[in-house]
Amino acid sequence: MPLPTAPRALSLRARIIAVAASIAVLTTVAVVYTVSAARHAEPSGTASAFGLDHGRLYFRSTGASSGRVARLTARPEAAGSSGNRTTGGPACERFYAAADTGLCLQRRPGIPPRSYAVVLDRRLHEKRRIALTGIPNRARVSASGRMLSWTMFATGDSYATTAFSTRTSILDTRTGYLIKNMEEIPLTLGGRRYHAPDVNYWGVTFARDDNRFYATVSTKGKTYLVEGDMRKWAARTLRGNAECPSLSPDNTRLAFKKRVREGAADPWRLYVLDLRTLREHPLAETRSVDDQAAWLDDRTLAYALPGHGGRRSDVWTVPANGSGNPSLRIPDASSPAFVP
Repeated sequence: MPLPTAPRALSLRARIIAVAASIAVLTTVAVVYTVSAARHAEPSGTASAFGLDHGRLYFRSTGASSGRVARLTARPEAAGSSGNRTTGGPACERFYAAADTGLCLQRRPGIPPRSYAVVLDRRLHEKRRIALTGIPNRARVSASGRMLSWTMFATGDSYATTAFSTRTSILDTRTGYLIKNMEEIPLTLGGRRYHAPDVNYWGVTFARDDNRFYATVSTKGKTYLVEGDMRKWAARTLRGNAECPSLSPDNTRLAFKKRVREGAADPWRLYVLDLRTLREHPLAETRSVDDQAAWLDDRTLAYALPGHGGRRSDVWTVPANGSGNPSLRIPDASSPAFVP
């Protein structure tokens, strides 16, 4: 009698194993189907929906978004409320963008703190990361998106005093060539080749040809506007008392901050320089602006000022021709950049 029971027991075990295998297969199929269905249900590009779209004003959100890159959901002329913003970019200390390229300067805590220049693509995804020393301060991208520049405070953290040192870099994204510190560029000051150990550069702005650029140079307690040539790798001073230049989209004018009083209390005022005549005029903004102003178009400049009511900073705009009045454009914001 025991012999017939063994085959039945074996058959039962086989059936159990077969059922378990079938359940496993069905479960796998169900999971695959669910994931596939979910993917097809999602709008395409959901993970990278926030990127550099033309006709939008981007900025660093300084409120609850903790420095993340944001943009206005409406065109700049329709802005003016923090409710019009969409946040979805990386966290940056300084930010700028043009064409299909973004530049994000980041600072990470630690001993010592670490800083990085992060090159971003059109979807604001990281393409290249460069380790830096110092405190992020200025960031610029040429109109084509090819040339990038950033300035770091090596010592100090304010241009209002003389106790600071900067390090400015230039990156050609097409060739990958990086100039870590542009202090070695041959400088002509007052028509003569100039050498000094205290030379500092900052606030680079590029022309549309990706070759000509403008920047600030300081030496012996004075600041100068310089015009540079990338191919020749040379720079010459154009005039004194000009800092943080910003070239207009039509490449005919430079916005800059000019020192109008000595000391660290409200030392600057925004001006615009005609590059053909070298004549300047002040803007309607009379407050001291410690920023590299950004052109939204050939008529309007944007810049950051300390905020009110607990806000860290706000972005304001003003007409470039000296008329009108300053206008609060984006509360809780800094680092404005319009992508045409």
